[in-house]
Amino acid sequence: MEARLRVDGPLDVTRTLERYRRWGPDRATCVDAAGLRRVVRVDGRPHGYSVSWSGRARPTLVVRMAPARAGRALDAAVAEVRRLCALDLDVAGFYGAAAADPVLRPLTERLHGFRPTLTPSPFEMLVGSICAQQVNLAWAFTTRARLVRRFGTPVRVDGHTVYAFPEPARLARVRPAELRRLQFTTRKAEYIVGLARGIADGALPLDDLGRQDNDAVIDALTQVRGLGRWTAEWFLARGLGRGDVCPAGDLGVQKAFGHYYHRGRRPAEQAVRRRARAWGPHQNLAVHYLLAGHRLDTAGGG
Repeated sequence: MEARLRVDGPLDVTRTLERYRRWGPDRATCVDAAGLRRVVRVDGRPHGYSVSWSGRARPTLVVRMAPARAGRALDAAVAEVRRLCALDLDVAGFYGAAAADPVLRPLTERLHGFRPTLTPSPFEMLVGSICAQQVNLAWAFTTRARLVRRFGTPVRVDGHTVYAFPEPARLARVRPAELRRLQFTTRKAEYIVGLARGIADGALPLDDLGRQDNDAVIDALTQVRGLGRWTAEWFLARGLGRGDVCPAGDLGVQKAFGHYYHRGRRPAEQAVRRRARAWGPHQNLAVHYLLAGHRLDTAGGG
């Protein structure tokens, strides 16, 4: 059984999903030349699905699932794909606003159709953020992939094994020493297990955060051991898809701003916030375009 999604606005699917293989294989979101494969949970049961696409400027996305597993599971898969491809972000509005910016305007032309993919679930987003704390992204992806393979649920999708991301209840039962064996630091192991336990016992109702304003979300997350403002702002940007967010404390963000606006000198966090504030509801997209452009410039790509 399948569902077709026609995109409202430009979408470069390949560039948008590149992050799932740029720093190594992602065991939960497998992307290759054939398309995307992932597992969605409905009522606690895992259901594998695949996504293919055709067309370039405004492609059609096709979400497929075995007929016996369709229905509500297919609807859940479609909702995930909308997040993975950031179909609900106001890209057209951002392009209009960027036309007046001498840096962003050429980036929107160079990266036309790129969208910052959103993480399908809040827990998956936060665990990924903990993995990425104070390490390069290649190592973050390596440890995350080990965690997914060790504690996730394997499902066969189109002849490939894909893993459902571990649920909080599963990781809440894990001892930090088990994560240490996957080469997590002691603190990161404790952070992940503590986060999972807080969600599993109801102390941190993640699903409620989407109904709160930015400051309330930041306040709730920074009460959790191991989650600081850096994690909270990335959660707002890539977990909730909020437009008016700039993770200004991120080193990569500061380097990108320095590259484009400060003649290569890395600006202070407050200087980044001041410049980003002028973009209003388009800060999230502007930051991701600066990051993507900076990667291309430093890699010598086009």
